[in-house]
Amino acid sequence: MEGINGWLSFPLYQSFNHDFAIRRFCRARVELERGEWEEAMNEIESFSPDDETGTPHLAASEVDDFVDSFINMDVGDDEDRDDRNSNKNQDFHHFQDEIGAFSMVNEDLGDELEMSGSCEDFGVHEMVPSVEEVSHGVDQGLHLVHLLLACAEAVGCRDTQLANSMLCQIWASATPWGDSLQRVSYCFATGLKSRLSLLQNVNANGTITNCAMDLPLITREEKMEAFQLLYQTTPYIAFGFMAANEAICQAAQGKDSLHIIDLGMEHTLQWPSLIRTLASRPEGLPTLRITGLTSNQDLLELEASMKSLVEDASSLGISLEFHMIPEPLTPSLLTRENLNLREGEALFINSIMHLHKYVKESRGSLKAILQAIRKLGPTLLTMVEQDANHNGPFFLGRFLESLHYYSAIFDSLEASLPRHSPQRMKIERLHFAEEIRNIVAYEGTDRIERHERADQWRRQLGRSGFQVIGLKCLSQARMMLSVYGCDGYTLGSEKGCLLLGWKGRPVMLASAWQLHNVSSS
Repeated sequence: MEGINGWLSFPLYQSFNHDFAIRRFCRARVELERGEWEEAMNEIESFSPDDETGTPHLAASEVDDFVDSFINMDVGDDEDRDDRNSNKNQDFHHFQDEIGAFSMVNEDLGDELEMSGSCEDFGVHEMVPSVEEVSHGVDQGLHLVHLLLACAEAVGCRDTQLANSMLCQIWASATPWGDSLQRVSYCFATGLKSRLSLLQNVNANGTITNCAMDLPLITREEKMEAFQLLYQTTPYIAFGFMAANEAICQAAQGKDSLHIIDLGMEHTLQWPSLIRTLASRPEGLPTLRITGLTSNQDLLELEASMKSLVEDASSLGISLEFHMIPEPLTPSLLTRENLNLREGEALFINSIMHLHKYVKESRGSLKAILQAIRKLGPTLLTMVEQDANHNGPFFLGRFLESLHYYSAIFDSLEASLPRHSPQRMKIERLHFAEEIRNIVAYEGTDRIERHERADQWRRQLGRSGFQVIGLKCLSQARMMLSVYGCDGYTLGSEKGCLLLGWKGRPVMLASAWQLHNVSSS
């Protein structure tokens, strides 16, 4: 599946952002956007606080250049990648063969675009190669990319008729049972369909009437099953647990009483390895308390897992206390009284893929939470997040970045699990498809999957009085990756943050933070 990352990827260490997606091919857009942004903000109120009615548009020539840039990025190392992954990529050899003969249709429509309610003015029809072109050798995967971009463009300017027409063509090729591109395209098409359903039910006052999304309801049990499967079959979750636990153990050296506040606790998967490590430390066994903050009201399964973990810790000689606070994370909850903090204990704040849910439009919610954490005076804040830019102001840029990001993830699943694996289908349908739909379909407070890149987190945490502590577990991470028997995963570090990626594309970041006025050991 190397070809997918070839034309849905960028050079190593080059971040895909809105400047690349929107401004790179249209210099005049940079000057126009200042005025368009103010105009867009006036129209936004008719949908939600950050609905991108005024999203900049991609002309047909821009889309051709965009897709063509994907194709040309990996030409130099196709052979090397085929050698490394020939056993896992048999189904994609035909794609790579045809890429060399593929010639993009590049119509020069110019850089000047007029704001309009119809996508025909922006040449969306010209974005998509005709059926005849496809039948004469244009790869189906490239056709899918064109269709997705054109459909996103139509949705962005609320041309529902054209968007629905594009969706009909996408459904003909996208499938949840095909190769990784067909699967990820199906998820994004579902997200676009959901966004259309919401747009078609916006009232004059900006509220949204109840509308059937025609999607099956996913239970919490199903979500947890998919999460556990993802944890068992890929390193993305285990990487975060390992990095956070190693940072906690290093900061806990010489401390006899530890208290961990777990933000957004939904499971206890992270803690068995931490307990085993603490049980073997040379300076003796510490006492350990774990307090979980959770918005989940059904705590029976979680409490059962806790009880089992307490017994396991006791068998290793560690005194473990568990306490649950069934309330969502708010600044007012983060007080010494509410968390029952005790004198003399080292406090650790742990966030695994949770803080991004509080990155709202103004970031005021996240700032308040980080300031409340700072007032607690923690020894360490451990944070694991998706390393992606899914919180940009424009819908189209967000769509392109998320398509790039999740294509890499689905490509890694293709290399790890058979296509008809029930485990893979559950991971994609119950976990990643839900994230994609939230990013693509929703706006305002309903959009909670607001993933950001490492540099953005550094700025936010730095402004709140934290400084990064370099993680010292690269060798452990390499050892962990060797267990999965797949050479596509990549490790790197960036200014103290540890990054896990797929073939050079960062996917997850792990980091540890302490207060500015505390010297690192």
